[in-house]
Amino acid sequence: MAHIKPIRSAADHQQALERIGTLMGARVGSPEADELAVLADLVEAYEAVHFPIARPTPVEAIRFRMEQAGLKQRDLQPFIGSRSRVSEVLSGKQPLTLDMIRALNQHLGISADLLIGSGDTPAMPDHGQPLALAKLPLKEMQRRGWIVSSAADAADGILRLVSSIGGLGSVPAPLYRRNDGMRQNATAAPAALLAWSLRVLALARQQRPSATYRKGALTEDAVMGLAKLSAREDGPLQARHALAELGIRLVCVAHLPRTYLDGAALWPSDEEGPIVALTLRHDRVDSFWFSLMHELAHVACHLKGGSEAFVDDLSLRSAPAGQEDPREAEADAWATDALVPRHLWASSNISQRATSGAILELAAAAGIHPAIVAGRVQHETRNFRAFAQMVGRNSVRKQFADFC
Repeated sequence: MAHIKPIRSAADHQQALERIGTLMGARVGSPEADELAVLADLVEAYEAVHFPIARPTPVEAIRFRMEQAGLKQRDLQPFIGSRSRVSEVLSGKQPLTLDMIRALNQHLGISADLLIGSGDTPAMPDHGQPLALAKLPLKEMQRRGWIVSSAADAADGILRLVSSIGGLGSVPAPLYRRNDGMRQNATAAPAALLAWSLRVLALARQQRPSATYRKGALTEDAVMGLAKLSAREDGPLQARHALAELGIRLVCVAHLPRTYLDGAALWPSDEEGPIVALTLRHDRVDSFWFSLMHELAHVACHLKGGSEAFVDDLSLRSAPAGQEDPREAEADAWATDALVPRHLWASSNISQRATSGAILELAAAAGIHPAIVAGRVQHETRNFRAFAQMVGRNSVRKQFADFC
């Protein structure tokens, strides 16, 4: 097991997260698996102190239960009252009465403790979606320049940010609401996901693609052309320009603590077209290109427009699928074949004879960066130490001047 030290600073925390990313999928009982378990415990302890998850508001608790059970607002009338009363409660205009709390607790199983709430969290209703301002990581958003305001006027900064994207209704709910079918970390904090999503949409608004996206634009030739851009030193930046010509906006926004994100694919409205957002939390050439192609697979095959989104923690790619949406496996296969055509991978026999020379030879045959081949070898063999010098570390983030 590698030497493990306590996590005492943000730098230690980031270093531990990056190491965890390389250890995902380690064989049970191996030294790497033991190291992964210890690091996960250290990160959890550090984040519990520095990034505590705020309690949900009563309205958020109700909405979460509605989403779990597939309930509509009319289904709450037996417990809350008339149609207008339900609407007022869910918009934050009407507080819950004791009778409502008892009924929701007894019949829907919502914790009475959560329904009572603290009563001191300001909310900003918008399109029926309450945003608890106290839960957003305001200090971190201010530090990164995502909102510009004094500490006393943080709410004003958030209002300006939300206004710049056309209101909270512009944020597809899957971006910040728990969905067990998504490839999303179970401990992800919805407020942090929402903050990240707001920044993504704000930057996307500033990028006007040079064409209108049309379904079917990601043809085999277009995808192969994108993959070949990886061979260029400025390939990631060139990919952004190439995608803009197809009507797709590529946005890179650093992940926030407790988001556990690699990327997302979303389509806020039919008029604006799709957005691919990457966090670059693993600053590696292979990680960038697989994440990009995975999200493009969602755009090409799964998104239909109209407040849709996919959120991806790609470190879970090695975990048992369970109830995962089968479209995630489809996106994995699509991305894998887009980067290295299946016939080239099979004919190279690289899975059995992986060497630096074989990696360079296959990359040349496919016209792609060797890091992509090296990263795939690491993933398929679960040996994340092999060819570590070939995966192109610390070479992507610096290409995006607006990355923060």
